[in-house]
Amino acid sequence: MRGRPLHPDPTVRAPVNGLPARWPAQAMVTPVQGGAANPQLVGTAQVPRATVNHKVARHIASQVAKQREELLKTDPSLDRASEEQHCLRWINNQVALWSDAQAVERGVSPTPQEDDALRRAVYDLLYRAGRLQPYLDDPRVEDIIIQGHDEVWLDYGDGQRQLVGPVADSEEELLELLRELARDSGHSERSISTANPMLALSLKDGSRLQAITALGPKTYAVIRRHRVEHADLNDMIRLGTIDPALKEFLAACVRAEKNVMIAGKQKVGKTSLLRAMLKEFDPETRFATIQTEDELHAHTNGYHRQVVSLVARESNGEKDAAGRGAGEITLLDLLHPSLRMSLERIVVGEVRGPEVVAMMQALTNGAGGNLCTIHARRPDIVFDRIAELYALAQGNLSEQLAYRQIANGLDFVVYVSMIDETRIGGRRHRFVSHVMEVTGIGESGRPATNEIFSPGIEFGEERAVPRMDPACIDDLRRVGFDSTLLQHPYGAWQAPLPLKVGVGQ
Repeated sequence: MRGRPLHPDPTVRAPVNGLPARWPAQAMVTPVQGGAANPQLVGTAQVPRATVNHKVARHIASQVAKQREELLKTDPSLDRASEEQHCLRWINNQVALWSDAQAVERGVSPTPQEDDALRRAVYDLLYRAGRLQPYLDDPRVEDIIIQGHDEVWLDYGDGQRQLVGPVADSEEELLELLRELARDSGHSERSISTANPMLALSLKDGSRLQAITALGPKTYAVIRRHRVEHADLNDMIRLGTIDPALKEFLAACVRAEKNVMIAGKQKVGKTSLLRAMLKEFDPETRFATIQTEDELHAHTNGYHRQVVSLVARESNGEKDAAGRGAGEITLLDLLHPSLRMSLERIVVGEVRGPEVVAMMQALTNGAGGNLCTIHARRPDIVFDRIAELYALAQGNLSEQLAYRQIANGLDFVVYVSMIDETRIGGRRHRFVSHVMEVTGIGESGRPATNEIFSPGIEFGEERAVPRMDPACIDDLRRVGFDSTLLQHPYGAWQAPLPLKVGVGQ
């Protein structure tokens, strides 16, 4: 029996060229540990998985790649859509031949699911992320953790972690997969090898990849998926990150052109909240996003129309006369020209090191309404964290300078927390716990603050509830903020955060 033809699901959004934007959900295939054909536990549901012979998939992909190469030699001007249509037809033909051969060899034809799985695997090898693609397509996956080519774990949004099958058959094949992802991402200067053992980039779907090789027994990589990519502040309410009162407050801060820093530990949802707050910009607002890897996607979200998206560039590995990496473009390098591009606002992405100087310069530069994020373990150490990063910056900038720039440039710190109870049968709760207003320099030389929102610990609430009016309350009123929302001591939460272990329990 010949294999079924490859075709897109009509329910899936497709680009104008007719090709599927993604494969239909029923065709998604995840390799099972050890190649078993049994159902696989994903989250809390048993999902049947068709197995794929990846040796066969690589062979077919190699044959189709040769046909593609000959086609492009014959017609170099062929557009990508037409090229893919040719390859889809060749994949169908090759899988049909394989299916016929298997029917003869096994005495029974492969199932339609096996044929679909093989087609999908071949297409992923040619045009997408290979054996990683099913995990990138699964909306439940939060992190893909690669511990060498043969040990891959999936972290799900509900806190579960699962061991799955290999994504490559050797370390060299894994490295080639990572190099291919770098080429496809558009960052031609980024690669990974013994000479360049670290790789950081954003994938086409917006996921963030960090990989390390040649510095240990294996190649290690983590792909952080952005499961909440296009949310606005109303979506943040539905996710439980903020309540309606805090939503109105944050929206007013953006409208009133206040400089806001979002802080928190890793994986708490800082970037998701930043993206949501960007939706409070007027669609015609002209602003720049300055990032080490593009995670905000403001220039492609279909909402903003005047975005200057700037991404830092890594060195090519060589050094210039000053000892700096040749070809390197840092966040600080990007900041200076961006200030001459008639911008109304600047957004600096995640700060991990000396780029803190670029962030603080953006906050203290002229117009307000700038946004940024930073890592900090607790809300009370955010300012010390900035000072630590200043000390790491070129020129060993002082703590006093850091505190002064915080006081001069920053209006609010929004701290995002997470309580993870998955180990005791609960779930992960991500939420804003604190909003602090910066009011200037205090007596000790540190920034002075007002705590506008903080947890209602006295009545069992870990999430942010109103505590007081900010000093700039009139600025917020002038952009339509209803200050009576800050008079409700319990906020607008319907009930305390449902924890298994919490205050008074």
